[in-house]
Amino acid sequence: MDFSLMLVVAVAVTGVIWLLDLLWWRPARQQRLATVEAGTTEGLGERARERALKEPWPVDYARSFFPVLLVVLVLRSFLVEPFQIPSGSMRPTLEIGDFILVNKFAYGLRLPVINTRFVEVDDPERGDVMVFRFPDEPSVNFIKRVVGLPGDRIRYEDKQLYINGEAVPKRLLEAGPVKAPTELLLAEQLGEREHRLYNNPRDPGPQVRELVVPEGHYFTMGDNRDHSNDSRYWGFVPEENIVGKAFAVWMHWDGGLPSFTSVRHIQ
Repeated sequence: MDFSLMLVVAVAVTGVIWLLDLLWWRPARQQRLATVEAGTTEGLGERARERALKEPWPVDYARSFFPVLLVVLVLRSFLVEPFQIPSGSMRPTLEIGDFILVNKFAYGLRLPVINTRFVEVDDPERGDVMVFRFPDEPSVNFIKRVVGLPGDRIRYEDKQLYINGEAVPKRLLEAGPVKAPTELLLAEQLGEREHRLYNNPRDPGPQVRELVVPEGHYFTMGDNRDHSNDSRYWGFVPEENIVGKAFAVWMHWDGGLPSFTSVRHIQ
């Protein structure tokens, strides 16, 4: 179920009903009332006038909901959209149950539903945590870290990432929330950005021979390197599939009571 499509349809339907009432139905009610009043010498009582001018229930609902739905559509389509993390593919950066905020204008303004960019702002940068429509099933949103930009040469062998022939620096962290003995918590340096990731030394994982990221596409990977369905398996992310840049966790809820103690900026 495409919520964006449902929201656009709801805005269109309520807006059309409200507009029809403003242009035709309300003037018609007022004209009928004037005709009735002209035919009586005593005039109509206040209650009779209210009944004659009363809006039909579809118009009443449309007038009430259209402004609210329009504001939600604008905010969600062009400014900020909330998402929930359903899997552990971005651990330790994002945990299952994190509720995140996504900047919808960071990579340009896009039309809702069709996702066509009509105002260019910036392009994704290496190291960004990006939400996008899964290329194999566009109705599903994925969140991964941008690793390869258009034109980059990408290789991943023996759990080491190479970009344009150079190994991406990483170091073992002595302390951290390592939840299983087979997980190593490391820090990886993508350009000027450092982020944490998990590697499982017992899992051979996928190997990626050197490939070149095509123009208009991006190569993405999850921070939970051995438990992430990402570009190593299904290929590149087209520019037209981009949704926005994840920038903050505002709540965590994995059952029980919601927690706001984990509010933080996403690195």
